[in-house]
Amino acid sequence: MRPLNAQLPDTNATGGVYYKETGRETEVFRHCFREKLPLLLKGPTGTGKSRYVEFMAAELQLPFLTVACHEETSTVDLLGRYIVKGDTTEWIDGPLTQAVRQGGIIYLDEIAEARPDVLVAIHSLTDHRRMLFLDRHHEVLRAPDDFMLVASFNPGYQRGYKELKPSTRQRFVTLSFDYPGQSIEAEILYGETEIDRAIANKLVGFAARVRGMAELGLAETASTRLLVDAAKLIHSGMPPRLSCTVAIAETLTDDPEVRQSLVDLINMTF
Repeated sequence: MRPLNAQLPDTNATGGVYYKETGRETEVFRHCFREKLPLLLKGPTGTGKSRYVEFMAAELQLPFLTVACHEETSTVDLLGRYIVKGDTTEWIDGPLTQAVRQGGIIYLDEIAEARPDVLVAIHSLTDHRRMLFLDRHHEVLRAPDDFMLVASFNPGYQRGYKELKPSTRQRFVTLSFDYPGQSIEAEILYGETEIDRAIANKLVGFAARVRGMAELGLAETASTRLLVDAAKLIHSGMPPRLSCTVAIAETLTDDPEVRQSLVDLINMTF
């Protein structure tokens, strides 16, 4: 079984988490937290969903736990399990159980990738009950006032195969994320890397052209995350063309012709 990727970053220092608001998403998050409503984030890869949740946890000064869901993520992974310890067995809380016990924000990233039993397990946490049933441990937990469940998924990924059921989606308040406008995206690159603003504008212009080239047939297009990676390399002293090639072109495709098309566009941009 693949290990569950759960991370608990230090979010007490708000200044260490950069996020550029593109709408009224911070207002929505605060209201959802206040009203004890779960929040679902939908949008393409690399549009800032994870960073947004991390930023809000830092803003609210709450514990923050991230679980990267995958096709083998099960209820046992999230809730906990008994392990053999010497001659006895010992119960070990999973990350969802830990979050309910201690309060704070738990973020289930790409929840649609998890097994169906995971969705069933969180239903009681995403309605008026706000309770977690640990059948294996014969325990029922009630979420504290400062507990919040946030989940994300990419509705365009493997469409028809990894979609969330309406019965699950209707339990959440939902925010859509997309690639920001060019001026905001350039500001994000500068805020993340302090790269020269002229270079930042060239990067977002390049990304806009790639996103408009449906004929490339890319599974995922140039995300803001990839632009940040390229910007970091450029800021470190690597030539812009090489930085964009290894951070964007090589990452997006293995097809030699498509890769060359991207490299040609990079060369035209820089």
